[in-house]
Amino acid sequence: MQIAEIRQLRSHLGGAHYVEAVDLIRRFDADTYVAALDSWGWIPGVASLAPRLASAFGDVFLEGDGGFWFLDTIGGTLQHRWPDGAALQADINTPASQEELLMPELVAAATDVGLVPGRAQVLSFKIPPVLGGSLAVENMEVSDFVVALTVSGQIHRHVKDLPPGTPISGISVDGR
Repeated sequence: MQIAEIRQLRSHLGGAHYVEAVDLIRRFDADTYVAALDSWGWIPGVASLAPRLASAFGDVFLEGDGGFWFLDTIGGTLQHRWPDGAALQADINTPASQEELLMPELVAAATDVGLVPGRAQVLSFKIPPVLGGSLAVENMEVSDFVVALTVSGQIHRHVKDLPPGTPISGISVDGR
């Protein structure tokens, strides 16, 4: 995605119904993305894609041969969604895709209670939804981007093969 497209996307998302686009879209340097995505290497293809943008929740928009992918860090999935930048732009300009991919109302609720990520931070969940946590502001916190993605990647890697409803007790991160 070119800088002009990113600016256009940010401009469009700043509409009256949605919070300021800078709150919905996060950008990090290449080294930060590499560190953050390291724990997602268990998903085939992630390592071959180039991160371009992240959502306020740390979901990552990636580019590779064949278009753009969306790494859903809440759901633990990688989806090829757009054949090119123009398709991504057109899709993200729709209110339905904004709600699904950027969750502007939840970002606005977080902002209203003072949860505002700093430069190297994203919004995350105290109890991840994959472990039964709610998608509610009461379950949200501000976290370092790398830490948030590392933890969510590790959790998703460990639960991906468990049957739905499997009780989970005691969590350790990197063996701690």
